[in-house]
Amino acid sequence: MPLLKPRERTMIGLAAAAALAIGAYLYLVEPLVNRAREAESLVPVREAALERRRLLVAQRPRLAEELETATRLLESESARLLSGPTAPLAASELQKLIKDMATGTNVEVRSERVLPVAERDGIQEVPIEMTVTGSIRDTVAVLSRIERADRLLALKDLKIRVLGPGQARDVTTTLSVAGYLLPGGTPSKPKAKPAVKEDG
Repeated sequence: MPLLKPRERTMIGLAAAAALAIGAYLYLVEPLVNRAREAESLVPVREAALERRRLLVAQRPRLAEELETATRLLESESARLLSGPTAPLAASELQKLIKDMATGTNVEVRSERVLPVAERDGIQEVPIEMTVTGSIRDTVAVLSRIERADRLLALKDLKIRVLGPGQARDVTTTLSVAGYLLPGGTPSKPKAKPAVKEDG
């Protein structure tokens, strides 16, 4: 086997070194450079995401306070709804409530009936219709009591008629009043147990 001349050896060495340098560039340097560029392009996106998360964390106490305020408001307003738990029981409660309001005045309840229940944005509207007779002053007193009631009530319809030509001061009033009920019903307060007398 003939020996390689020094010039040929040098050429082969240079070719091997060039191949090694190209391989190192293609398989080591270029992937590292590409990864560095990708990481550099992701930096603004990651910084923006980090800033959004930092702002959310900073808002946490305010959001917790708003949630607590909204929860308290919801609880206080829920206490103004009818107890239920079903629409017929809520209608019965509403009838009793309106009768109790009329009791303190000199109006006479002539008739009452339950109207169909309607759905209103997730709550049930439970209306009743009641006809009362009395003086204008007493009728206004009943309407005023309905307006100031602890329960959430809405006067849906009102019709006032004079009883007769000679009785202009007395009127017959037909009113439709609606109370509101959560579909599951609001929890009713437990009734106090009557005291038991001990024989002594």
